[in-house]
Amino acid sequence: MKETFTSAIHFENVSYQVNQMSILDNISGTFYKGKITTLVGPSGAGKTTLLKMCNALISPTSGEIFIDSTSILSMEPTALRKNIGIVLQNAPIIRGTVFENIALPFTLQQKKLTENEAILFLEVAGIDHTFLYRQAEDLSGGQKQKLSIARSLVNKPKILLLDEITSALDPTSASEIEQLIFRINKESQVTIIWITHNIEQAKRIGDFTWIMMEGQLLESGKSNILSTSRNEQVQHFLNGVHAK
Repeated sequence: MKETFTSAIHFENVSYQVNQMSILDNISGTFYKGKITTLVGPSGAGKTTLLKMCNALISPTSGEIFIDSTSILSMEPTALRKNIGIVLQNAPIIRGTVFENIALPFTLQQKKLTENEAILFLEVAGIDHTFLYRQAEDLSGGQKQKLSIARSLVNKPKILLLDEITSALDPTSASEIEQLIFRINKESQVTIIWITHNIEQAKRIGDFTWIMMEGQLLESGKSNILSTSRNEQVQHFLNGVHAK
């Protein structure tokens, strides 16, 4: 029996140009609801541009993007970004306590996050409640990334966009973040779209993978395509990665 999947985000013939330079070229594909999809490819492939389009930080030059079958153009940006969180490689931390950082999404909405609510989000992210009133700047790199993830969960997003969130971390911290994302995905059915340069990580964490190069989507499918692809450009890219 063929497994069926529901669309969370669908790209239809999406292109993006800057000063007549093509950054994305006619991208069509679907990110499935409740699944982890990894985006891989060399630097400059257009992965971060595509990720930012998923919550309307960037708009396509042509083509359409659909969220739950609704055109992203018809959605109010603030409401959209509550449902689609984003975590970046260098977790932006504001000066102040861990509590002030985790409460930031509510603060920007003139809402109050209670201490108990903050502790719950910290616990989900694997940060002990005793860190609540520590200065965020004093945290380790891995702890800052966990804090950034916890903060992204405050709005209870249905989709989480992750851009190279473990690339600057040591192997132990990276593994902890992977397990955290797995847990968030499985327990809350949050759809995850994760850019990574680490092919082995993509194989470990991805249900699906998109392979991008020079603004094009060369191949997409279940993550075993990283081992089975017959596409010559994909094989050349993967062989180059493993040769390093």
